Amino acid sequence: MSVAQPFDLTGRIALVTGASRGIGSSIARLLAAQGARVILSSRKADALEEVARSIRDDGGQADVLACHIGEMEGIEALFRDVSDRFGRLDILVNNAATNPHFGPIWETDPASFQKTVDVNIRGYFFMSSQAARLMMAGGGGAILNVASVNGVVPGALQGIYSITKAAVISMTKAFAKELAPHGIRVNALLPGATDTKFASALIGNAPILAKVLEHIPMGRVARPDEMAGAALYLLSPAASYATGVCMAVDGGYLLA
Repeated sequence: MSVAQPFDLTGRIALVTGASRGIGSSIARLLAAQGARVILSSRKADALEEVARSIRDDGGQADVLACHIGEMEGIEALFRDVSDRFGRLDILVNNAATNPHFGPIWETDPASFQKTVDVNIRGYFFMSSQAARLMMAGGGGAILNVASVNGVVPGALQGIYSITKAAVISMTKAFAKELAPHGIRVNALLPGATDTKFASALIGNAPILAKVLEHIPMGRVARPDEMAGAALYLLSPAASYATGVCMAVDGGYLLA
């Protein structure tokens, strides 16, 4: 690691899921700004093209590969494409997630339950497994799972989502322990309330938002770009001795 450039990612191949907007887009843009060639992924390629174009306009490198991580066939096809086109993978950001049920936990229907588990747990698990194989062949790498503070303190009316994010935290530690001998670091980012379309059911509901803000010492929700710096640290040479870390970026929410 260069002491002068601890966050330099020049020459790295980075795959970011859920990269069409919000936290995923912000992370992808910052990784590209630090020299990584970024592979943008989400369910629909059209939604990614605008992000890819803006990265290229800023002098970065970006490619688009669509994938629905809730479908095993999609994950397998994605990694075949990554292997065929790039021959390696140095960074994976598991960011794509879903939360179809916002309401009392006991009213969660089986379809919403299954969709949330398929994307937020199974998707992250097999994305990480596929990435680990490519990274082993390339001599190492770094995986970042975007979890949530809800994985530590369950969010009101977000029961099954919170359960899956708790699983992501545990998953991060399990992968970190087993992959460390192979030169692969695995960490997690735990965003607090962030102003994204994904969180609109919470951010856009004034009474609920007011209650949330009561528990955030900084007194506001985050911007998506405020998550990107922590992600860059955990994925960069600056964090070369950090694995199994679950970093909360939450304005002090977990302190309250």
